[in-house]
Amino acid sequence: MSDSGRGRYYWCTRHHRVESDADVCPARHVLGPYSSAADAENALQQVRERNEAWEAEDARWAGEER
Repeated sequence: MSDSGRGRYYWCTRHHRVESDADVCPARHVLGPYSSAADAENALQQVRERNEAWEAEDARWAGEER
């Protein structure tokens, strides 16, 4: 079953769950929007991966190879 065309999804950092346009918490508590519930569910992993990449790039830029 595909989530496409069914709206937007968010990861709620307050409730630790996927929320849709119909029941989304205030913006300060959510990550997204994402096109699928699965993408929203993986939001924190994506944040971790991006943070690690940015930290590694900052270290390279500062001459502190990791």
